[in-house]
Amino acid sequence: MRFSVMLQQLGQGMLKSMSIFALTLLFSLPLGLFVSFGRMSRNKFLRGAMKVYISIMRGTPLMLQLLAVYFGPYYLFGANIGGGYRFTAIIIAFSINYAAYFAEIYRSGIESMSPGQYEAARLLGYSRSSTFLKIIFPQVIKRILPSVTNEVITLIKDTSLAFSLAYAEMFTIAKQIAAKETNFMPFLVAAVFYYVFNALVAFLMERLEKSMSYYT
Repeated sequence: MRFSVMLQQLGQGMLKSMSIFALTLLFSLPLGLFVSFGRMSRNKFLRGAMKVYISIMRGTPLMLQLLAVYFGPYYLFGANIGGGYRFTAIIIAFSINYAAYFAEIYRSGIESMSPGQYEAARLLGYSRSSTFLKIIFPQVIKRILPSVTNEVITLIKDTSLAFSLAYAEMFTIAKQIAAKETNFMPFLVAAVFYYVFNALVAFLMERLEKSMSYYT
């Protein structure tokens, strides 16, 4: 196989990996925030439910969760699942998995804030929602960005687990080409793709962190 053809096929696979990455962040970041609120809720049932959810998501392999989300509707409800559900199942599994990790990151950031800031905001006439959105949350984002960056970089590499549902992302395509051509080169090229993407994301996250340096 010509090198240019291999690059084209791996590039197409990389676009699929990037779509998993982008959609997972789109759904898991806000979901993680809501889960963190539930985890800190005064309602014992809600707090306990969120704790169990986080424990399951963090305590079981993502690959197993992918298989459960994809095959679960069939085995539990006899639903007819087809190839069209494969990508949806991948996004659902990735999103609920990473939401659990982001929830704990959010929670640690929120709970690290000084209670005095809430009291000062209340004296100045801020509502609870305004206090959180305008005063607390920007500082929380600044504090948790390094941890979020680590999870984001891990997510880039975890997109390769989509192969467990026979989804042709970049790693799957690299394996197929390597097996067909009996050549290790596709893996090396895939490694370069992953590294460059990781480096770009790390650079952007670093710039974001510096842009928020005015928050204490």
